[in-house]
Amino acid sequence: MKGKLILENGKVFEGKIFGELADSVGEISFNTGMTGYQEMLTDPAGHGMMMVMTYPMIGNYGINTEDMESDKVQLKALIIKEDAKLPNNFRCEMTLDGFLRQYNVTGFKGIDTRYLTQIIRDNGSMKAIITAEDLTKKEIQERFNSFSNKNAVSEVSCKEKYEIKGEGKRIGVLDLGVKKSTLAYLESQGFNVVVFPYNTKAEEILNENLSALVVSNGPGNPADLTETIEELKKVIGKISVFGEVLGHQVIALALGGKVAKLKYGHRGGYPVRDMATGKIITTSQNAGYVVVELPEGMEMTHQGVNVKTIEGMKNDDLKVVGVQFMPDLYESPKDVFVNFLKLV
Repeated sequence: MKGKLILENGKVFEGKIFGELADSVGEISFNTGMTGYQEMLTDPAGHGMMMVMTYPMIGNYGINTEDMESDKVQLKALIIKEDAKLPNNFRCEMTLDGFLRQYNVTGFKGIDTRYLTQIIRDNGSMKAIITAEDLTKKEIQERFNSFSNKNAVSEVSCKEKYEIKGEGKRIGVLDLGVKKSTLAYLESQGFNVVVFPYNTKAEEILNENLSALVVSNGPGNPADLTETIEELKKVIGKISVFGEVLGHQVIALALGGKVAKLKYGHRGGYPVRDMATGKIITTSQNAGYVVVELPEGMEMTHQGVNVKTIEGMKNDDLKVVGVQFMPDLYESPKDVFVNFLKLV
């Protein structure tokens, strides 16, 4: 179905709507990954986002139910140049188009996604609308005004505490939008994992006799999580704490650091320097915000290569570690998580 992508800055792209043939509004950004589109679609950190894939063909290895990072598609829309009509992979269970239809998510294709990426890079992330209608200026503005991602974490976090049984030490996960792969990795290491909703009180966390707490990744602005920040202040220093992406940012705020919105986010593969070894590691990122000022007493452990962003921090006395990237997926970034768990 023919449709339009309308950006908040007034730019309009004409293309085709696929997947769920419906209108959509959200915040638009781009992802530079050549693979991993299913992870990106189902990652809770993408809740409320419309994602542009810079790689021209998406869906070439299809979709399989084993690689879901949550129980549904989290994006508001997926924007691509071209979708693969005949995916080819022995694990493929359905096409990208069928997957979007199953979860009622809009797709948009047939445009120059690299030009669109340049616009986002130059102007920053902004709201966008996908529609098949001819909207008036008033209707466009009303749709932009209707979108808010302020309560994103409450929408993706678990509603009540649950446990994944294991023979090892008890480790907590504060669910701000945790990925299934993170929980699966902790389970594979033999930990007894206790998962808490984002608004759990510090007293309840500390009463669980945990060896450590992982503050997960998730969507939205960390500054909106005032309740979570206040409770973390009471937890830090009493048990070991590890933060990944949004969790890293929330920990920084709890300790008195500062966080700011990235112009267009870091989504996809991103090079990071390990300050201890000088080595460059390629990390998987899905973040719209970044720590811009370290809390007092924190040491920077990782730094961005393209832009000198703070990508990791630690305080050995407080037993706190935080990273701006997903540490549990690839071998070099995984070292950060593995070393933390060895301490536990």
